[in-house]
Amino acid sequence: MILFFAGTSYAQPLEAIREAILEGDYSQAKDLSEQSLAKKLSRQEEEEVFYFLALSELYLGDYNKARGTFQRIVDGTKNMDLYDKASVGVVSSYYLDGEYREALKRCDDLLKERVDSNYFSSIYLKIARINLKLSHWDPARRYLKKILKEFPDSLEAYSAKQLLEEKKFFAVQVGAFLYKKYAKELVGRLREKGQYGYIVETEDKDGQRFYRVRVGELTSLGAAESLKDRLATLGFPTIIYP
Repeated sequence: MILFFAGTSYAQPLEAIREAILEGDYSQAKDLSEQSLAKKLSRQEEEEVFYFLALSELYLGDYNKARGTFQRIVDGTKNMDLYDKASVGVVSSYYLDGEYREALKRCDDLLKERVDSNYFSSIYLKIARINLKLSHWDPARRYLKKILKEFPDSLEAYSAKQLLEEKKFFAVQVGAFLYKKYAKELVGRLREKGQYGYIVETEDKDGQRFYRVRVGELTSLGAAESLKDRLATLGFPTIIYP
């Protein structure tokens, strides 16, 4: 869950940063954040911009730097919602860096510390995703079901529903399309490279059907990572599911 702020005196620069992030222009968002931090800001404004900066660093793949920026917020803010969001950001930095056990420990610590958090659905989804990567299928499913039961209208509920539909194995996704014919074409290109691809039909939260192309049904994350690397060398964009 990402929450954007808009104060009265600083709304325009924050809006520009937010727009850059929503458009996926993380380099621009990072530059705008750094430019803003060079100006005289109130403490609240500074914390908000640091949060945007940390998001930009995270999405640009600089996980160590993002972790440090998020942690700076955690260590200094008195805004508990911002504290929780930045703490989830720290978890995300470990998760994306493949440090799943440390990410899980941080989640457990956060749940114990912040018993009145407004971000339980986000924390639960992180715990579920981490457990999936560790092949801890049953704990993952418990947290996904917990989201659907306790937070059925949350943004995380859709992701939880999708993840519950995943089978208990790892696969490497190499494409997702609105039109099945494009998915079939990709399956054909994979076959030419000696790889067996298959199509998984899913729907987004608005009911729009789309088609994922995946390779493999693997029981371990290590095997999935090896397949991911092999497909990447063949020129296919890859991401491991679940």
